[in-house]
Amino acid sequence: MREQLLNRLHLAVVVACAWLVFTSPWVAMLRRIPDGAGFFDYAHVALGFAGLVLAVIYTWACASGGGWRTYFPWAAGRSGAIVDDVRGLLRGRIPVAESGGLFAAIEGLLLVALLAVALTGVAWFLMQGSAEAVAWRGHHIIAARALIGLIVAHVLAVASHLLEL
Repeated sequence: MREQLLNRLHLAVVVACAWLVFTSPWVAMLRRIPDGAGFFDYAHVALGFAGLVLAVIYTWACASGGGWRTYFPWAAGRSGAIVDDVRGLLRGRIPVAESGGLFAAIEGLLLVALLAVALTGVAWFLMQGSAEAVAWRGHHIIAARALIGLIVAHVLAVASHLLEL
């Protein structure tokens, strides 16, 4: 039951993120939603708010029941597994996926970045029309770029395990 919920949430997060990232070049907002805003502007805002809800629920689902120890091993005092995985990677060994090591830490950072993107987007929306809106837009873009980089790292980690099989 828990695995099914996590799989469905994961799929919803993937679809929402893909839409938001791939359509972002057509979003024309700076200080506020422009008067002539189009479909992509409003869809980005609406899906962004839905993304915040998804991000909170998915992060909670992943971290509950002690899962936080897997995704945030340094918070559990187990950063040694990350160091071991990096050393192994430098020797050509692929880290174990569910070890609470490097790949799990990447997933944990991905969850944090997902929350950061959603929260900065909401802050940008709430501050629209003010001078702070431009600053929140900048924070949102930085968080989104970090999210994209971590998604690439996550996909490479998953692909390395598929190649190993």
